[in-house]
Amino acid sequence: MALAAPGARMPEQEWIPAPVPGTAAEALRAAGRWDDAQPTPLHDKDVWYRARFEGTGRRTLRFEGLATVAEVWLNGTKILDSDNMFLAHQVEVELSGDNGLLIVFRALDRALEGRKGRARWRTKIVENNALRLIRTTLLGHMTGWQSPVHAVGPWRPVTLVEGPRDIALRATLDGDNGIVRLSLQLDGEATLLVGGQSAPLARMSDGRLEATLRLPNVEKWWPHTHGTPVLHDVKVRVDGREIAVGRTGFRSIEVDRDTDGKGFALVVNGVRIFARGACWSAADLVSLAGDRARLAPWLTLARDAHMNMIRVGGTMTYESDDFFALCDELGLLVWHDFMFANMDYPIADATFRAGVEVEAAQFLARTQRHPSLAVLCGGSEVAQQVAMMGLPPALWTGPLYEEILPAAVAALRPDVPYVPHSPGGGDLPFSTDTGISHYYGVGAYMRPLEDARRADVRFTSECLAFANVPVAASPGVPWDDPERWKAAIPRDRGTDWDFEDVTDHYVRLLHGPDAKGFAAQRAAPGEAMEATIAEWRRAGSSCHGALVWMLKDFVPGAGWGVIDANGLPKPAWHALRRAFRLVQVALTDEGLNGLGIHLINDTAETVRATLSLRCFKGGETVVMRREREVELPPRSNRTLSSTELIGSFFDITWAYRFGPPPLDATLVTLGDLARAVHFPLGRAALTHDPGLSAETVRDEDGWSLSLRAARLAAGIQIEARHHVAEDDGFCLAPGEERTIRLLPVSGATEVPTVSTRGANIQIAWMGQAPS
Repeated sequence: MALAAPGARMPEQEWIPAPVPGTAAEALRAAGRWDDAQPTPLHDKDVWYRARFEGTGRRTLRFEGLATVAEVWLNGTKILDSDNMFLAHQVEVELSGDNGLLIVFRALDRALEGRKGRARWRTKIVENNALRLIRTTLLGHMTGWQSPVHAVGPWRPVTLVEGPRDIALRATLDGDNGIVRLSLQLDGEATLLVGGQSAPLARMSDGRLEATLRLPNVEKWWPHTHGTPVLHDVKVRVDGREIAVGRTGFRSIEVDRDTDGKGFALVVNGVRIFARGACWSAADLVSLAGDRARLAPWLTLARDAHMNMIRVGGTMTYESDDFFALCDELGLLVWHDFMFANMDYPIADATFRAGVEVEAAQFLARTQRHPSLAVLCGGSEVAQQVAMMGLPPALWTGPLYEEILPAAVAALRPDVPYVPHSPGGGDLPFSTDTGISHYYGVGAYMRPLEDARRADVRFTSECLAFANVPVAASPGVPWDDPERWKAAIPRDRGTDWDFEDVTDHYVRLLHGPDAKGFAAQRAAPGEAMEATIAEWRRAGSSCHGALVWMLKDFVPGAGWGVIDANGLPKPAWHALRRAFRLVQVALTDEGLNGLGIHLINDTAETVRATLSLRCFKGGETVVMRREREVELPPRSNRTLSSTELIGSFFDITWAYRFGPPPLDATLVTLGDLARAVHFPLGRAALTHDPGLSAETVRDEDGWSLSLRAARLAAGIQIEARHHVAEDDGFCLAPGEERTIRLLPVSGATEVPTVSTRGANIQIAWMGQAPS
């Protein structure tokens, strides 16, 4: 790869190795010519790629993604022009033994100068509104939360096609029967093989081979929270050889709009589920990597936090086949926007429209086999942008979202629900009480926690954004550099506040007006998330889904992600893991009606456990205790009141105020499966010493921390220099002991130096003394 001025001849020098699939930024980084703090601008340059390869005769070259304005030359002859990074191209070529392939990516800035078209409205979210005129990602162009890294290069594979090609594999569910439809280009005769059954592939008039196979009483694919994500291998037998063409699963997905027609709940295989998860960006902003090795750690952590849905927003890229394959395997539903967001696209232009139609068809065709694809959305915050500008409803939407994209979905993925906009559905596109919302009442708008119920949220595809502070052991975090620290804090463009201000607001709300410091900043976002998700998951809630903004960060620091840029879970991730548990007990303060105790069993099995309620005064004196054996049917959700469990009056929320508070905390446990704590006076009122004792211990698996609390210990944070704790932000009951595994960071071998903090713990050192 080499860089050149726009329109210049191919460079003679300065060529560097370049990975493909990959980007120019990735090649520069590998060559030591990249600065994350000051990314090299690339849209003002031509970027050249060259390669030599062997091959003879008639062959097919496939380009799966070229970002963005590209010319392709083979052996001195131009074979392709492309101006859409989301399109794949197949070119029939004649190879001559030793072949030379040349791709030049023209400067996007210059290409945009030649594009014409006046927008009806302009966005403040994207720095260059002219990007609406060409099909490229908005990643790198929303500088309030990401570096200005320009996507240039062959970001998806370039291949010589071998064996079966143009494979179209679709799996649908008809009652309890699975139906597989396969179509492909292949020379000779072949047989379709799935689940021990077979069907001959017939030659069609266009030369393609096609077959349909019905599998009776097929094992269904489920999101992992509600069952097993069963997948089936699909093969073709050709000349006695079996060739794998993919894996697929069978499931049904429908939308329940509730009795008032305003709701949005996903019904998977006939079961209404609570969809929970986070919004996705990219495995790496520099490389835009879409391979299994780089995607798997992030998606596995999503699954481990009991998430069952990932949303790919319209400001990102169409995700790779490996992304969908991993989501299939992990049991993660995928909400996927088409790549339209925040701008007024020139869909009236015939050339632009034709390109969009091919783009949508290609994406839908290559994802037909994937059961994880659960919701398709026209675009992100387009209708919202226009409505918030006070422009008339006629401009909120258009044929792209109401005609072109839904028609493509109906033709190629009729098994996947389609929504025109996120957010959308209400009197205003961003109303929270109808359809899809982007809920930031708790979060960016700094509303009280009670707003989560007041807003009557139905399904929020974005929510709960905070500046989430990473763990102390995370490498590269600029703890002592205020300027670099602030640079990593996300903000909305044009505002005089950032999301650290949001986090600090909830620090004061939850921990008192004098609370400050990294420990409180680590705790507060997760505590707000747990309280909000408890509200939304309870029986009787109007909400049927919540996707947190966002899953991961791009740079070290307190970004929106609940996983930091190094791949280490933040305290907010641990809070979500508790909030999203498959078997859960959650508490809500119902004021004069006491506590709501919410029991949830998402699994396919009956759960029997002891429900225990204990109220503490001074952290150790039990002033109320009740127990009851409960049975939770599969995939059930029920609520009982604290009064029902106690059987008499007890001011458990201190709502009646008859004299001094009778308690300072209530701990409810559901066997050893789940627990929840309520503080009627707030966390700041906990003044007792928990009498925490601990020691570091080592076994053949590594280091652990053994903890014991003499009195109630709330919100325990474990900090170590070179290790991260497998759990964080949890509580210990009086007399309870727990051992927490300490996981080394970057292969650390040091003896852990560990400290603990919490709502009622200043700091306690364990193990090796601090230097």
